[in-house]
Amino acid sequence: MEAKLSSDFFNSVYQVARLIPKGRVTSYGAIAKYLGTPRSSRTVGYAMNGAHSQKEKVPAHRVVNRNGQLTGKHHFSSPFEMQALLEKEGVKVENDCIINFEKHFWDPVVELKI
Repeated sequence: MEAKLSSDFFNSVYQVARLIPKGRVTSYGAIAKYLGTPRSSRTVGYAMNGAHSQKEKVPAHRVVNRNGQLTGKHHFSSPFEMQALLEKEGVKVENDCIINFEKHFWDPVVELKI
């Protein structure tokens, strides 16, 4: 039963991630909070690690840590892909950290008005 719950939670994470607009980013914790499980940001991270295996594309590059750091970059095909995808959308990155993180931050709690 636990695997089913994880799968359902992961699918919820992917659904939220798919709503992040181009040029915006959110954090693992913001997704967890939106899903009603504010202490499960690490589990959101685990979901993002497996996002590449989903049939429907999940823009995992738009999910970063609470400080705007590209902590998930090692789960992409190259350590530079996450940054390249963000910069293609107009998000500047320096030293694996998003410049003007607050400007680009998309909070699902606010944006999706739960």
